[in-house]
Amino acid sequence: MRLGTLRRGRAADALPGVSGVVRLDRRTKDLTKRLNSGEIAVIDHTDIDRVAADALVARGVIAVVNASPSISGRYPNLGPGILARADIPILDNVGADVFGKVKEGTRVRVDGECLYVGDRLVAEGRQLDEAAIAEAMEDAKAGLSTQLEAFAANTMEYMKRERALLLDGVGVPDIRTDMEGKHVLIVVRGYDYKEDLAHLRSYIRDYRPVLIGVDGGADALREAGYKPAVIVGDMDSVSDETLRSGAEVIVHAYADGRAPGLPRVQDLGVEAITFPATGTSEDIAMLLADAK
Repeated sequence: MRLGTLRRGRAADALPGVSGVVRLDRRTKDLTKRLNSGEIAVIDHTDIDRVAADALVARGVIAVVNASPSISGRYPNLGPGILARADIPILDNVGADVFGKVKEGTRVRVDGECLYVGDRLVAEGRQLDEAAIAEAMEDAKAGLSTQLEAFAANTMEYMKRERALLLDGVGVPDIRTDMEGKHVLIVVRGYDYKEDLAHLRSYIRDYRPVLIGVDGGADALREAGYKPAVIVGDMDSVSDETLRSGAEVIVHAYADGRAPGLPRVQDLGVEAITFPATGTSEDIAMLLADAK
């Protein structure tokens, strides 16, 4: 990426770098609502995610100045790569004091590792180009496995410790699906779920885990060519066809036993059991897998 080849505005034509009106907000989501094409965004966003990057690209920003690290190394986030591929320069990790040095609506210039207001240097950081992003992503990927293992262990430990709170004394229901000694894969239909399942294809083939779909996650499994063994959820975002696919259906109910999703399943002629709990459907899917 060559910052020196990008110029904006008549007043800045003689100066290197990228010039434009600046918009500032510590919340990227709020900032994208008022950004205009050709402006420079100043954000405070550790680990810029794909959704935020897509929104910045869609708004037509010409540069991004981040007070925080765009890639912290905790996990391989996709946002910086999206910005780089859109030829949007990133001035990274300039520090939070930039918000006190630059006023909304003024004209600023990003040149290399520097941010200027007129001829005055107001902040310095790191020019996060494609090479730097690739290197940081490799480092993040190297440590991801360890962090995922720690996260999974901590999550299950928390859920075991708070089981009484989550279940309010009701307990995990008995189900017919055998999970004893088997891997269990819980699928939630989120961002990039198709790509995620594609990446897991070899794991599913080799380990043949019990497949649990949480609401629309069950449809995601079937779209990918798999058959969910268990469907868990409120039953508000899973298709009739998937509910009739032969999977064991567990309807998430309130702690008092009310299950708004149960009549829909029963109207389809599908047998179901309820799981009263105060947590999310993802929570009870994990509790179910751990208990069985």
